[in-house]
Amino acid sequence: MLLAGATAEGATAKQGRLVAFRSCGELLAYAKSQATRFVGPWGLGNGLAVGMTPPVAGAPTRDASPQQGVDYSGTNVQEQGVDEPDTAKTNGTTLFAVANGTLNAVDVGERRPRLLDSLKLDPRWSHELLLDGNRLLVLSRGGFWVQPLPALAARILPPAPSQSVLEEIDVSNPKALRVVRTLTLDGAYVAARLVGHSARIVTTSQVPGELPFVAPAGTTDDALAAARDRNRAVVAASGVASWLPSYRIGKTSRPLVQCRHVQRPPAFSGLGMLTVLTLDLAKGIEPVDSVAVMTDGRIVYASPQSLYVATEQWAVRPEPGRPTLQKSGAATAIHKFDISSPVRTVYRGSGSVPGYLLSQWSLSEYRGVLRVVSTETPAWWGPGDESESFLTTLRERNGTLVQAGRVGDLGKGERVYAVRFVGDVGYVVTFRQIDPLYTVDLAQPERPHVFGALKIPGYSAYLHPIGDGLLLGVGQDANEQGRPVGTQLSLFDVSDLRQPVRLQHASLGLGWSEAESDHHAFLYWPRTGLVVVPFQERAVGFRVSRANGIREVGRVAQSGSIRRSFVVRDAVVTISDAGVESSSLATLSPLGWAAFPSAEPPIKGAPNVVP
Repeated sequence: MLLAGATAEGATAKQGRLVAFRSCGELLAYAKSQATRFVGPWGLGNGLAVGMTPPVAGAPTRDASPQQGVDYSGTNVQEQGVDEPDTAKTNGTTLFAVANGTLNAVDVGERRPRLLDSLKLDPRWSHELLLDGNRLLVLSRGGFWVQPLPALAARILPPAPSQSVLEEIDVSNPKALRVVRTLTLDGAYVAARLVGHSARIVTTSQVPGELPFVAPAGTTDDALAAARDRNRAVVAASGVASWLPSYRIGKTSRPLVQCRHVQRPPAFSGLGMLTVLTLDLAKGIEPVDSVAVMTDGRIVYASPQSLYVATEQWAVRPEPGRPTLQKSGAATAIHKFDISSPVRTVYRGSGSVPGYLLSQWSLSEYRGVLRVVSTETPAWWGPGDESESFLTTLRERNGTLVQAGRVGDLGKGERVYAVRFVGDVGYVVTFRQIDPLYTVDLAQPERPHVFGALKIPGYSAYLHPIGDGLLLGVGQDANEQGRPVGTQLSLFDVSDLRQPVRLQHASLGLGWSEAESDHHAFLYWPRTGLVVVPFQERAVGFRVSRANGIREVGRVAQSGSIRRSFVVRDAVVTISDAGVESSSLATLSPLGWAAFPSAEPPIKGAPNVVP
């Protein structure tokens, strides 16, 4: 985030190593001095851009415990060995799924699914799951944020307080789900990652929402000045607890982070706090470590060794007719944390790249080098100077992330729709009227360069490597004017990176697939070449290979929109808000159905298999 009046040049300046607070007194003095500058008649908010999140193998065996990747598929994640939260999880025997504010346990060990138990959750919040052995972690977002537009940064309202709730569920007996403990956090839950038994929970908390600020008694200058003076006195009298987020287990409340574990950027970046909390799920949800940065966070990416949190630093857009007043654009600050220890998270360094990021797929760590794809100007800022996208490589050096190399001119005048890194190769899709698929050589991080580019109608919003030099894209076909005309799958041959070729594409029809915006909705089962994507209210299955291209197998229909799918032994299990359907892995013909509480059965007469 940037204060009104800050320049884009300041935003793109290299981020230095963060400054650690040596004591609570030092942290409190810093918070008070910075906050006082922005106190107005209504409290904090006038002139302070608080920086909220933008509008965000082997053969199967039945004698041993089910093995992920052999007996069943897990969540489709970005990095092997790094699990990501989702609305459904399975261990190959039991499926746990959130629907209609309820956690459901379903037996999927046999061909016909069977509902075992349900547990009511708060229906007002959104919920995600992480599964570790017999412990299920339910991560719930609560409260709400106020998102200031960059042009209104000088006149925003203070943010509303928000909370997040983590619930530890004992699932050792899935017929009797049991809440063990509940952890309530100050701040908004951003994302989480699970490596082994260690869960890292990333939250952001904004400027204090509980300081007893007063409102002006009237609109006269004297009334406004009096209120401002009283609110400044409130800040001056505040204690350190007002500026630190806290957590609560049961009736016990503790600081979420210790003062000496808080750091700040060298340049003022707001009074909010980004916290990385470490949990050892083998022992439960009592925090074992925490570290914080005085900034906000929007995008989280993790490899097995490192966790990165990125956040944009917006410059104020130029006013019409005054193009030289300020340079438009953005920069993205990136903070790196070492998570190689299962019980400790260590801040390692910060850096910056020009532009903004599409998603977590814009980031990738490989052999100690961070690769980042960014776009210069946001698409929602409308027409203007032609924007371009960059691929930047960063190395950690002396507490900073320094640029090793960069290649630009990716999609001049277009924006990024998809990114995928596979080893030392990057794939970038940009789009305005046609879809250039760029292949980028990253074997030498100091000298990245574009291998080749393929231009075809439409675009891919999600890319998935399927082996044998093939890449599968899920996205939209488009007409000559660049308008989307329906979901399509594209099979690319990238065995020759200098000349990528689209071998085949298949249309699903008018509409959108959730897999275009959420990779967790995509299923690929390498053992049989099966791809399943949700489309409208159905799940569509394909066999994909170099020899046969993209061949539709069938479609599964339920009374609600299908959101997720898994392979469990010889069945495809699909999940909607209505329940769980089991279908044949070979043909997608129906095997059985288990309804969630108060849910409707499958659509009567709807075919499961479409020729």
